[in-house]
Amino acid sequence: MQKLFKATLLSLLLLTTAYAAEDKNTQPVMSMTDIQGKTYKVQGTEQGLNIEGLEGKVVFLEFFGHKCPPCLKSIPHLIELQEKHKDNLAIVSIEVQGYGNENTAKFAKSKGMNYIVLSEEKASEVVNYIQQRAQWRGSIPFLVAMDTKGDVQFVQAGMIPEASLEELIEQLSDKKSTNTPTTIEKVPSK
Repeated sequence: MQKLFKATLLSLLLLTTAYAAEDKNTQPVMSMTDIQGKTYKVQGTEQGLNIEGLEGKVVFLEFFGHKCPPCLKSIPHLIELQEKHKDNLAIVSIEVQGYGNENTAKFAKSKGMNYIVLSEEKASEVVNYIQQRAQWRGSIPFLVAMDTKGDVQFVQAGMIPEASLEELIEQLSDKKSTNTPTTIEKVPSK
């Protein structure tokens, strides 16, 4: 009986180890649902994310809060950028200061947000994934910018001036985009 127990335990250990090794090579498939009720399939990749329906666009994945002064200040800039670059830019903003889906929808409507907005409760898998991959620790605003192939090219905590975001959109829209991360001069904090 003891030999059977040891053999079973050893088999389970080997299977678990093999599964864990295989799992490291497999990127997760997640989903997130915006305040309009549209669900996006999100596939982790080695270099970034593929978000179903946003292929071929520069994607700004932004984490913001409804009580965060720099976040509130950046909303009008994001609205302008989305309008100006609607054909090649997708802004995806996730509210991470505790608003549920209903309150996030009301907030987005009151601010006139014309881009994809989600509450953390409807995008928790993606939030957790970014926390792990980008080692995000909760600072907001937090931007993950991806090129037209879905490869992450820029990550920054803190507000970014509109002119720098324009430059980033131009660089990431370039069809000759490489896997070398883009850098933008950081604006000193006031």
